[in-house]
Amino acid sequence: MVEIQSLTVFNELMRCGSIRQAADALNVSPTAIARQLDKLEHLFGTALVERNPRGIRLTAAGEVLAERSLSIARDLNEVEQIIDDLRGLQRGAVSLYVNGAASSAILAPALAEFSQRYPAITIEVTVTSAQAALDAVANGLTDLSVTMFSTADSRIETRFRAPIRHEAILSPDHPLAQCDEIALVDLVEHPLALPDRTFGVRRAFDARLRDAGLQCGESTFTTSSLELQKELARRGTAVLILPEMTVKREIDQGSLVMRPLASASRIETHLEMNRVVAGQRSFAARRLSDFLEGFLRTQFS
Repeated sequence: MVEIQSLTVFNELMRCGSIRQAADALNVSPTAIARQLDKLEHLFGTALVERNPRGIRLTAAGEVLAERSLSIARDLNEVEQIIDDLRGLQRGAVSLYVNGAASSAILAPALAEFSQRYPAITIEVTVTSAQAALDAVANGLTDLSVTMFSTADSRIETRFRAPIRHEAILSPDHPLAQCDEIALVDLVEHPLALPDRTFGVRRAFDARLRDAGLQCGESTFTTSSLELQKELARRGTAVLILPEMTVKREIDQGSLVMRPLASASRIETHLEMNRVVAGQRSFAARRLSDFLEGFLRTQFS
């Protein structure tokens, strides 16, 4: 019989890619990880991983288990949380997938307040693409997602949706900071800092450039790190394309300013909070879902 602990170890081993890193993540010895792996391989009668100097690689049998183990572990965890609910225990764990600037601009203050109200609830936040976040909700790998540039998906329920506009973010000393609004033809004459093309905002920006017959200059920085983007902008090295809320603190401090893009160049999308359409939700998932929905409605009222 497969033990929950063994599946937990196997899932962490998949995530980390090595026995030592999985041991560090779970705060146990590498021997304990190897022992749980041996149990699983003995149970299934075949090797699940191949060890090499750089870590581990799943065998064909390991890939089969990997496809199901995350879902199995999550189902067992939900059963445990439902039983806790029946006992009236206000505790548990909840998973949240987010993409883009939503992770720091909106969720940090929301999660801080939620944690004060429910200190016994643990929250795991995964930053990924919008599509991966929606897939995770639909496939039961996470309870909730908060995304921008999301596509319509009948597998999920959208609990909140608000329009978001991306604008030019730059240093107050930047030459373009003197403009009331910024046209694309002027923007591309300066270095930009943009995420890669897996991000919806980059694809939308590239589409605006194609429509205008323009292209980015050679000095454009490509990075998915929001902190690096902001630092480049603060130093006057690059202009960013972000929602104003993403850099509200820096704008309030005077280290960055926002200038709207010209109307023909505007990039608009929606901020969405999604969850699975049906199914029994744990106490933790219900509380975070209700709290985030109320928090977002207040922020965007």
